[in-house]
Amino acid sequence: MPIRRRLAVAAGLCATALVVTACGSGDKGVTVQGAKLVKKGTLTTCTHMPYPPFQSPQGGKVVGFDVDLIDLVAKKLGVTQKIIDTPFETIKTGSALNAGKCDVAAAGMTITADRKKFIDYSEPYFDATQAVMTRKGITYASVEDLKANKIKIGAQAQTTSEEFLQGKGVDPKSYKDAESLLNGLRSAQVDAIMADYPVVQGWLKDPANAKFGLAANIHTGEQLGYAVRKGHNPKLLAIINQVIDQAKADGTYKKIYEKWIGPLPAGS
Repeated sequence: MPIRRRLAVAAGLCATALVVTACGSGDKGVTVQGAKLVKKGTLTTCTHMPYPPFQSPQGGKVVGFDVDLIDLVAKKLGVTQKIIDTPFETIKTGSALNAGKCDVAAAGMTITADRKKFIDYSEPYFDATQAVMTRKGITYASVEDLKANKIKIGAQAQTTSEEFLQGKGVDPKSYKDAESLLNGLRSAQVDAIMADYPVVQGWLKDPANAKFGLAANIHTGEQLGYAVRKGHNPKLLAIINQVIDQAKADGTYKKIYEKWIGPLPAGS
């Protein structure tokens, strides 16, 4: 078989196979400062979009809070961040990382005991609360208040928002992503929606959502973390933690927080 034909066949197999390491010319990824990367010169990040203010397409590129923080990790490694939009289910179960699709998952993702079975988390980088968004002027004291008023509420599927509501005996309408969730409220498919507080705050800044308001801010004790492949990349995890700590110490974290979210709460 001519060499060009052999290479073409190999490339086809490489593109369709589910692999753990980077593919092509026998490349099994690279190691930079002890961190394993699936592609030379690149820190590949899996996320699920849109999920502003953490990550969303804007002006032909992906921007957001998570993007800026992981850019700091890429800079420390001397590489460039590349972002891949991936179903959230494949992120939280670790399958995208296991398949060698990316080096790190950054998706505004809550740290949970169940998810820790499948992925290795960084230290917490963000304290999160859950917010309820509905028509302006309406407020609720608790989820029990929502239940008592028989409010039809929506949540993004496979998220802690959905899990939290279900744990409180509420059966929310599930949406595949954050954009669909917001559209569900806009089109009156549901009376209210629940999502992470920064996400809701971002939506409420949009004039298109002027008729909606914050109905409740519920403290659930959640914290967000970045993830790497379980048991596979301890050095990359250590570097991510170092970057988070340094950013908080030198004020970079505060600048990023205020850029995408607003005033940084005391003690954060």
